[in-house]
Amino acid sequence: MVKSTSPVEIWGGIECTINRVRKTYFDQLDFAGHYSREKDIELLADLGIKKLRYPVIWEKHQPEPDTEIDWSTTEKNLNHCRDLGIKPIAGLVHHGSGPTYASIDTDRFATGLAEYAEKVARKFPWIEYYTPVNEPLTTARFCGLYGHWYPHQRDNADFLRLLINESKATVLAMEAIRKVNPTAKLVQTEDLSKTYSTPLLKYQADFENKRRWLSFDLIMGRVNQEHSLWSYLMWSGIKPEELDFFREKNCTPDVLGFNYYPTSERFLDENLSKYPVETHGGNHQHQYADVEAVRIDLEDGEYGAKILLSEAWERFKIPIAVTEVHLGCTRDEQLRWLNEIHSTANELKAEGAKIIAITAWAMLGSYGWNKLLTKKEEAIYEPGIFDLRSETPRPTVLARMLKNFAEGTVFKHPVLEEKGWWKQDLRVLYFQNNIRRISKENKTSQPLLILGKTGTLGNAFARLCRLRGLHFELLGRDEINLADKEQIEKVIAEKRPWAIVNAAGYVKVDDAETCSNDCYLANTEGPGNIALLAKKYNFKFLTFSSDLVFDGSKNSSYIESDKVAPLNIYGRSKALAEKLVVERDPNALIIRTSAFFGPWDQYNFIFNVLTSLKDKSSFTAISDNYISPTYVPDLVHTSLDLMLDDERGIWHLANQGEITWAELASQVARQSGNDPSLIVPVAIQSLNLAALRPAYSVLNSERALLLPTLDDALSRYFKEQELIDLNFPAAETA
Repeated sequence: MVKSTSPVEIWGGIECTINRVRKTYFDQLDFAGHYSREKDIELLADLGIKKLRYPVIWEKHQPEPDTEIDWSTTEKNLNHCRDLGIKPIAGLVHHGSGPTYASIDTDRFATGLAEYAEKVARKFPWIEYYTPVNEPLTTARFCGLYGHWYPHQRDNADFLRLLINESKATVLAMEAIRKVNPTAKLVQTEDLSKTYSTPLLKYQADFENKRRWLSFDLIMGRVNQEHSLWSYLMWSGIKPEELDFFREKNCTPDVLGFNYYPTSERFLDENLSKYPVETHGGNHQHQYADVEAVRIDLEDGEYGAKILLSEAWERFKIPIAVTEVHLGCTRDEQLRWLNEIHSTANELKAEGAKIIAITAWAMLGSYGWNKLLTKKEEAIYEPGIFDLRSETPRPTVLARMLKNFAEGTVFKHPVLEEKGWWKQDLRVLYFQNNIRRISKENKTSQPLLILGKTGTLGNAFARLCRLRGLHFELLGRDEINLADKEQIEKVIAEKRPWAIVNAAGYVKVDDAETCSNDCYLANTEGPGNIALLAKKYNFKFLTFSSDLVFDGSKNSSYIESDKVAPLNIYGRSKALAEKLVVERDPNALIIRTSAFFGPWDQYNFIFNVLTSLKDKSSFTAISDNYISPTYVPDLVHTSLDLMLDDERGIWHLANQGEITWAELASQVARQSGNDPSLIVPVAIQSLNLAALRPAYSVLNSERALLLPTLDDALSRYFKEQELIDLNFPAAETA
């Protein structure tokens, strides 16, 4: 066998599902705004990808029968791909159930897709690669076995009927395409999965591990009386003559496309009490929990993409591409995942398996997979290679990584020296008392320095960096004096950080009016000193500013480019710091935020409200100042993501919404089940505060709205408090 040392190709793909839930169609690219953006193809091409999984979706182009198809947008984009040297892989049905006149549960689905496929081929005769039906087995499960998508069936026979229809549609579509273009190639995609189990349920795991290949076996005409699932098919009501079609018109894929995620592998366990109710299911013999294998400490200890891709190669001996590489997670974990799949594919190729490419999936991100594409109103956006929450698609650090891969060069970053969550102890949710510890060698050559050891924000960064696997050192005033330039440089030269997060500072707004020297030293001179050293020692600098740089005269939410005009010493110290940092380090990232609250400390407004309410005491809150409260976990996670993306300049980060302190206190009272009448609204003047405050300092953004709504943040705050109370009762934390 000839072994290869050349790297796998880099392909791209955009999440393009059009699925149906009852009478409603969910169009990913409509959510993403792709249809109205002309520059997307250029952005993707600039990364150096060789092929692009691109949608020419049936339900989009011909939602009604016998209608003239408007190809204009798709034609423009496909021709642009060709002009830029990218070969499109045309997808015709992506997790869809077909248009209403040719539903997946009818015979018309297969013949209708074939007719549409021929129209596509005649319109674009130069297209070489096709995926008529994406992940037919997965789609059939979601539509026919679990009832998530139309036609919302939950029966084994219905599942198989849908799978056969999809497989037949694939064969007929390729037949129709090849009448126009005899050299057209089939890239057949499917979820790359595997099931593990307890000894009792081995029979079920074995069955599912055979079933995972069924869509390929059908399309390739391999299902006959000798097939391991023949009796299952007959038992489910499938007629032998239905399967004759595939043996007569077998259609072997030119490329097997496998889509793999950390949760693609499953574990079955009959011990239901060990798992949440939502994981419970079963078959006609046993009830069992079905959970992600990665969340279990498997006795064999072996799982992952390399094993599964090797099994697929040995079974089929057909060229393989990993056709979806995506992870909805923090940016560092996204980097680790893409890097791991790229390394795995190249290792297998070097060992002789014909792994030809990996595909950066969801390049424009994805919408609503948190609810399995069933609820528009609760859909969460997951950034991909680009983040669409800015006015124009914003490249993340993944874009740099992908471009390096496409150019055949190495991408290096200290965060890659730590393992992803799927290989860490924290991945294990079940049997935590019995887990085998995974080695945690910390090979990170450069730490992330966090300044602010005694503060709320510094400790929040430390907590979440630990969770994200970011090697850090948390330093206090006794270890680094921000007013001492020589000491700062000595610490930086010794520790060689790849980034510094300045979460330190003077935070007593009213005291600053009489202690201005201390305030300026901490808030202005300190960040300015660090900024002077950033270029010399080549580290990324992140520091924080405040909504109090504004005077409130605008009476509408403030964006990054609004003129600063602070009313108090604290605000002036922050405004001057912004100016100094930008002048000294143009690559620095400055986050303006407001009134933050978090679940892990006792030094915030919401904690004070709750403490007072629990004692049945009244609580005085300002009723004539509008703010935009910020949930600390959201602030920290997003700040770290922006820092990894190498963003610079001033960004506003606050949870979306505006509210007065009194309204916030009342909302907290209601959500916590306390008496809102205990909240006493007062005018700010009645408090005789030393420092003037703007009457309106709500933060908005012209760069991107990256944080969720305030209502969403408060909901998560209370859930986090419940977890803290559950795991650390009052007697233990006192």
